[in-house]
Amino acid sequence: MPYRVEIAPSATEDIEAAYLWIRRRSPAVAAVWFNGLDHAVASLEENPRRCSLAPEADAFLEEIRQLLYGKRRHVYRILFTVVGRTVRVLHVRHAARPTLRP
Repeated sequence: MPYRVEIAPSATEDIEAAYLWIRRRSPAVAAVWFNGLDHAVASLEENPRRCSLAPEADAFLEEIRQLLYGKRRHVYRILFTVVGRTVRVLHVRHAARPTLRP
């Protein structure tokens, strides 16, 4: 039975900001990036616990996991929680950015 994936407003804002930043540099790459990210998020419907705990997991009460998306210098961390059969995507951050703090 697949998990239900919910995307928090904060994650939607993160995705939009990243997409616009990439689009200013290369519209074609931005479309490919967005479609790939969408596919990566959808993959969380199946076995989201396969993903490792995020570095910030110890700083929060909830278990925060991460799915890495991208290659080389263009890796993004999809940060999410799993509660029951629901995956809640909290943020999408470039891997070079500092970890989240409570």
